[in-house]
Amino acid sequence: YVSEVDNFMQGKAEYQFADLPNGDYSVTVKAWDVFNNSSEVKVDFTVLSDTKLQLKHVLNYPNPFTESTAFYFEHNQPYADFDVSIQIFSPSGKLVKTIEQYWPSDGGYRVGPMHWDGLDDFGSRIGRGVYFYRLRVRPSDGKTIEVYQKLVVLK
Repeated sequence: YVSEVDNFMQGKAEYQFADLPNGDYSVTVKAWDVFNNSSEVKVDFTVLSDTKLQLKHVLNYPNPFTESTAFYFEHNQPYADFDVSIQIFSPSGKLVKTIEQYWPSDGGYRVGPMHWDGLDDFGSRIGRGVYFYRLRVRPSDGKTIEVYQKLVVLK
């Protein structure tokens, strides 16, 4: 444990795990202060031998929605900056909306929220129904990955 400079209330604890096989893990850390107050946090992480970009938990919330929704996803490259593109398609395959955003790294594994107000590229409210979206993510190495999902508009 190393406390922050001039701040006895905050610090950082680091521990290097060695030779963990690939898989999902959970670590629970419990710490006490000098007054015997304790706090506990659980951290989930995944060990992968492949450093290729992978996406998990791609979703929009709320889904279904009436006025607006937000897009989220998780990835395995915590210090990478991303160019993110979300394209929403009608059931017939017509492109309805394109959302593009640069997402700088915050050192974490989650991206979002990326908000959408339910309007098409021309500023009109889209009709109710089931739509599909394509999430494209491009890190700085230029290798794009994409995932398809559906969303439902109620109003």
